Order: sequence, then C-alpha cells, then structure tokens
Amino acid sequence: MSVMMVYITTGDVEEAREIGGELVMRHLAACVNIFEKMESMYWWEGKLEHSEETVLLAKTTPELVEKLIQTVKNLHSYDCPAIVAMEAKQGNEEFFEWVKSHTG
Repeated sequence: MSVMMVYITTGDVEEAREIGGELVMRHLAACVNIFEKMESMYWWEGKLEHSEETVLLAKTTPELVEKLIQTVKNLHSYDCPAIVAMEAKQGNEEFFEWVKSHTG
C-alpha cells in the first residue's frame, strides 16, 4: 500500500484553506497541512520574482491523484500552480489505512 503526498503552493493562507477544505470535504484528501510564510524565488515572464507563499500538503491515495490535481487547478488563482505528487511507499501502515478509509 502507498499514500500520495501532494505538494501545492498557494498565494496565501486563505487560498490554502479554501483549496484544502474543498479537498477534504470532497474526500479527495484524507487530510491537509498548511505551512505559512514560505519564501519563494522563481522566474516568471522573464523576471526573477521573490514572493511569500503558503504550502499545502495533501495526503491521498494513488487512485485519486488525477482528480485531486484537476480540482486544485480549477480552484487555484495561479496560471501555472505548482502541484507535485510524490508516492510514499513506506511509513506507518495504520496511517496509510486511515488515509485510504477517509478518501474516495
């Protein structure tokens, strides 16, 4: 069994709460964590940008990743949001079971 950890950056904590809340309410994620005040540096439209962002980390199952990604893209304010899914193959099996039982 595995769990997918989906890393998402948002413009602020309010957007992270809105998206995260939708993911949990729709049972696309068993839970989300929100990390405020992350500093980001990136190229955008030919300019080096510096901004403060908020990270949203969602836990889901492999079967729901594509639907979760599409939902985030539909709700997100960015033109090109960072959404990166990583598979966790090892960990607390009870937690993995909990994620599975709270999604879908």
